[in-house]
Amino acid sequence: MNDNSNGHRYLVPALQRGMQLLGQFSRDERELTGAELSRRLGLPRASVFRLLQTLEQMGFVERVGDTASYKLGIAVLRLGFEYLASMELTEHGRPIIDDLCSHTGLSAHLVVRDGREVVFVAKATGRSFMFNSIQVGARMPAHATVLGRVLFGGSTLADLTRLYGSATLDAFTAQTPTTLGALKDLIDADAQRGHGVSQGGFESGISTVAAPVFDEHLRIAAAVSVTIPSQHFDPQALADVVAQVRDAAARLSQRLSHWLPQGRRSQSPLAKTTA
Repeated sequence: MNDNSNGHRYLVPALQRGMQLLGQFSRDERELTGAELSRRLGLPRASVFRLLQTLEQMGFVERVGDTASYKLGIAVLRLGFEYLASMELTEHGRPIIDDLCSHTGLSAHLVVRDGREVVFVAKATGRSFMFNSIQVGARMPAHATVLGRVLFGGSTLADLTRLYGSATLDAFTAQTPTTLGALKDLIDADAQRGHGVSQGGFESGISTVAAPVFDEHLRIAAAVSVTIPSQHFDPQALADVVAQVRDAAARLSQRLSHWLPQGRRSQSPLAKTTA
């Protein structure tokens, strides 16, 4: 028997089904009925009812008024924040993005990638209230944002194909890549320069500068970014912001890996792999 088979021997089916049930809820589908969950999970309604009752008692789901629908409960949020608080990344990243925000006056963020999405794990609010509505835990499509392109740095076309398969890449603006080949070209260009800039690329009137954060194995662990409430701005001002974002990302990389990048403002460690 192989290691994978041995691992399956120790799975707890009820716990696995409960986690699968929680995973059905999303930003687009915040409320689901027991009947819908039963259909999606391929489980008897009675089994789903027992799971819902258990999760409701523990605070992980809650009933929506007097309806037959459920939504995620506060216990899920509590676990999420406890996870973020325990992450070395956010522990080291918060003071760095606070400093970046203070020096630039712009909202600064720390983001990671979860599959096809980028997830905001820390934020520092700048002087402008534009785009400050983004909250910790918010998600965006990776392919359509400069954040995603930076986090994809070093990925091969085969990597992207495994992730997206034949899925259509949704277009949000005229700048959104709609094929894996076009996405790969943008990823490589950002990796080569060591940062990415998007001017109105995902949301009109909003520009973003992002740079990768590396772990001890020189793999991309996160990205540091700032949001500029303008689609057009002075090139010299942009150069100054880029330098500060790259410096912040390099300092966080150093904290995570105890590795000081050589010429950290001039070249990304990925540049040699994409050149």
